[in-house]
Amino acid sequence: QVKMVESGGGSVQAGGSLRLSCLASGYGVKSGCMGWFRQAPGKEREGLGVVDLNSGTPYFSDSVKGRFTISQDKAKDTLYLQMNRLKPEDTAMYYCAAGLGSCGLRTDFAFWGQGTQVIVSS
Repeated sequence: QVKMVESGGGSVQAGGSLRLSCLASGYGVKSGCMGWFRQAPGKEREGLGVVDLNSGTPYFSDSVKGRFTISQDKAKDTLYLQMNRLKPEDTAMYYCAAGLGSCGLRTDFAFWGQGTQVIVSS
């Protein structure tokens, strides 16, 4: 059984920072691909960044490049999303995903978490 659990969301003022965590049980941050996505009400899901767990190579969306970074802790089976200089338009549900196929922002990931809410106020 693969289970993805996000945490670390909350409310923050514009310009602030948050670090989201994704604990991947039954999978592990060891192989394949993992990524972070978000979805705001009334909008489609947006890929933020992914990382090839085999090589450690990340790939970020242009919309968050320079503000968001992804890191991993294989010992804790955890993937992190560090979000800096947050903007009100970053308000959304943030999801962690994992898969064993291709690793890209448009990849169909097999496993998804329930999401964690991020609210950025001005």
